[in-house]
Amino acid sequence: MSLLKLRRDLRKCGNKRQAKLLQRFFKTGPGEYAQGDIFLGAKVPSLRKLADQNQDLAFQETLELLKSPIHEERLLSLLILIIKYEKSLPAGKERIYKAYLKHSRYINNWDLVDITAWHIVGDFLAHRDRAVLYKLANSDALWERRIAIISTFYFIKNNDFRDTLKIAKILMADPHDLIHKAVGWMLREVGKRKINTEEEFLKRYCRIMPRTMLRYAIERFPEPKRKAYLAGRPLNSWPA
Repeated sequence: MSLLKLRRDLRKCGNKRQAKLLQRFFKTGPGEYAQGDIFLGAKVPSLRKLADQNQDLAFQETLELLKSPIHEERLLSLLILIIKYEKSLPAGKERIYKAYLKHSRYINNWDLVDITAWHIVGDFLAHRDRAVLYKLANSDALWERRIAIISTFYFIKNNDFRDTLKIAKILMADPHDLIHKAVGWMLREVGKRKINTEEEFLKRYCRIMPRTMLRYAIERFPEPKRKAYLAGRPLNSWPA
């Protein structure tokens, strides 16, 4: 499969009306977080199907696709990289992991990060030194900070919460709402698996964490408990 044909096939999945909706939804206007991003209007299920059909696309052509100014081309490239990663031997996984981080400037919207970071970065670091996540968490680049926290979703799924909580503390003072949402989401995922761990963290930091972060973290709590956290007065214990 050639890259040229893949791009042609992708354009067949596009929809101009959908593209306009996506450009508003993903904040592509002047001064917004995805300023200038270009959409074709292709839906994610179509992109996943194309990725599966084109998983043997040459590695360098896959990276070339990742450098595209078109949002769906970048997402398609990342979906292909996930498939390649999952089917690779250790050396191949390392190559893809390194390429992912080297090209992080092209992984520049929340959906691109959320769909991919834990599959590649999280998986690769599961049994390795995770210092790179702390470097990313302290990056000036918004999307690298989001990669840092979303990568820990892989650890959470394996009941390992340490790095999620440490990185959440680092990002507590982050200025961007998209980071607040991501951290709150990961804290909520911790709570799905071990509610006491999430609540220990929330009781310590609920009064100082950004409101959006807190709201995302307590989204599934019963209303009385949610109101208590929002008021900064969580009880030490709650009835089952």
